[in-house]
Amino acid sequence: MLMTTTTSVEGQPVREYLGVVTGECIVGANIFKDLFAGIRDIVGGRAGAYENSLRDAREIALAELAAEARKLGADGVIGIDLDYEVLGKEGSMLMVTASGTAVKLS
Repeated sequence: MLMTTTTSVEGQPVREYLGVVTGECIVGANIFKDLFAGIRDIVGGRAGAYENSLRDAREIALAELAAEARKLGADGVIGIDLDYEVLGKEGSMLMVTASGTAVKLS
């Protein structure tokens, strides 16, 4: 499945627009990740545990997006937009949403 943030694919014109598709993922922050991230904030460096959680959430959201597009018979998704939000009490959860347009390409 071809997936891109652009609204067109060079050399492959859109034959049919099948509609908007989305994928979402919400992950909770772990108390141990929070503890070590706090230490990293004090001493400097990257918060690897959070980066991994963010990466995993993004991959899940994009996989759901592709699955929704396949259900419509698409062979591509164009115009993908990724959004990130913090939810829950004291920002204890991270939500990643992916949306785009499912298409059939020539």
